[in-house]
Amino acid sequence: MRAPSFWWQNSTSFLANLLRPVSAIYGTVSSMRMKRQGERADLPVICIGNFTAGGAGKTPTALLIAEILDAAGESPAFLTRGYGGTLRGPLQVQPQHKAMDVGDEPILLAGMAPTIVSADRPAGARLAHEIGATVVIMDDGLQNPSIKKDCAIAVIDGATGIGNGLPIPSGPLRAWMSAQWPAVDAVLVMGAGAAGEAVARQAALLNKRVFKGNLMPDPGLANTLNGQKVLAFAGIGRPEKFFDTLHACGAIVVEARSFPDHHPYNRSDLEALRREAETRGLQAVTTEKDFVRIVSLNGSAVWEGLTVLPVRLHVDDEAALRNFILRKVGERRLRRP
Repeated sequence: MRAPSFWWQNSTSFLANLLRPVSAIYGTVSSMRMKRQGERADLPVICIGNFTAGGAGKTPTALLIAEILDAAGESPAFLTRGYGGTLRGPLQVQPQHKAMDVGDEPILLAGMAPTIVSADRPAGARLAHEIGATVVIMDDGLQNPSIKKDCAIAVIDGATGIGNGLPIPSGPLRAWMSAQWPAVDAVLVMGAGAAGEAVARQAALLNKRVFKGNLMPDPGLANTLNGQKVLAFAGIGRPEKFFDTLHACGAIVVEARSFPDHHPYNRSDLEALRREAETRGLQAVTTEKDFVRIVSLNGSAVWEGLTVLPVRLHVDDEAALRNFILRKVGERRLRRP
């Protein structure tokens, strides 16, 4: 789905107000669900989530934390629901799996560390323990109460923050903030923006750690795009962030095509995009997540002329984040399971 534009307005729109009765029910049910007691996993559990629906940069954050843990001698494993895939698990992602099986994010994560897809999060954590992991990194699942988190980080888009501050469908919140704040230990504000700064100030008042970072494109590929006329397309939470990244690389974005988040591309989609790029003399560019879904098409040849622009998370104070994560893991091990 595409997030409605009125979710991100500072003032509450007419449509948001019209949907308030449904939002009140959704927000209350979600908030009550978050209070349930979850199962304690055998391993420390670090959850990377967000307060809102839509993309904020959770997967790049999970990848960076895996790098931090690996450098510290840990053996991290990712645990994810596998949104967009048909398999419920618990299972470990293997090379033969495709996006239609396990979702696009698990395939990206599996390139870094063992990745478990499981709709049942406690069962997934048990499988991570069985395969020799020492720490579980949950990609999403902040509002899922089935498993206790030893550390929870909410990733915030600096440009949009928490939008109009209302639950779905009036706004982007997955539950009332009064229920979500107690569930997190820190926030990571991704990129600049007044909305993100407002969330950061509230987090500081509540004695939550605040980290700031940016998603940076691969420098080598970014240089090759400088001055190029491109057709950009993306089916992610906020496609405009990808388009802004291309502008920052110096690319001339002649055409920008947005698709719904986790859009399952078909051959017609790809042929139309390819034909337009070739006819207009444009370089087609997309994201890593989109590319995972493109190559997952059965019998579909990889689009040889397509450029994929990877992005990586750069945190302003990575040493502080590293110390925070390792301290949380150490504290869990000092406690009895």
